[in-house]
Amino acid sequence: MRSARSTMSTSLVIIPTYDEAENVRPIVARTLAATDDSVHVLVVDDNSPDGTGDIADEIARETDRVHVMHRTVKDGLGGAYLAGFAWGLEHGYDKLVEMDADGSHHPEYLPWMLELADSNDLVLGSRWIKGGEVENWPWYRELLSRGGNLYTRMALGIAVRDATGGFRVFTSSAFERIDLAGVASKGYCFQVDLCWRALEAGLRVVETPITFTEREFGVSKMSGNIVRESLTLVTKWGIDRRLREVRSVIKNHRRLPSVRKNAHAVADQSA
Repeated sequence: MRSARSTMSTSLVIIPTYDEAENVRPIVARTLAATDDSVHVLVVDDNSPDGTGDIADEIARETDRVHVMHRTVKDGLGGAYLAGFAWGLEHGYDKLVEMDADGSHHPEYLPWMLELADSNDLVLGSRWIKGGEVENWPWYRELLSRGGNLYTRMALGIAVRDATGGFRVFTSSAFERIDLAGVASKGYCFQVDLCWRALEAGLRVVETPITFTEREFGVSKMSGNIVRESLTLVTKWGIDRRLREVRSVIKNHRRLPSVRKNAHAVADQSA
């Protein structure tokens, strides 16, 4: 793992990779071009057999704004992000960004999303609010995503339209109120897990529309196991929330704090 060369940067874009040799250089280049020198990139590579980590090392030798973490164990998207968060917090970054390596998330949205993080704890790039859209997705993928988010809203009682999206900005202070040590989900349900923890902690959460573009190169990591994990965990969290609500009403004669009031949506910067 390369260490940070400077503590001046305030934002860190964390890009997990596994077999993204065709994508890592283009996405890093776009990220650097879309942002100024206050934004760094951390590539978290899970020992990719296709040489992604070596390419990332080459990029890091070319610019001080790129750093690389090499992990020897592949334990899911959540594990990679948790390692990246820990690294970013240790090195003093003020904002930490989640972004995919495959180009589905457009780095050109970053300046606006980082600006929104000045007045919010968590900024979600949303496909399913007004102005958001997806490109090159088959109908069943869109149905799965919309249906999964609808079920999540109903099960958890939240207002967030795209809790499963993976393009987001956290402030470092948000992690002081989110129990990262308790995060058990490793797959894509990790995204719902963190959003749910932020809302339960009373953090200010904002959604802003993005265009999501299906990857051009490589293979999607989505699977049936990921869907089953998400349904199981979301159902469990929803039941647990309702049981705690009942206990609070019986014992304290009051409901739990709302998980809806601090979430809102905003237009994109060009609107």
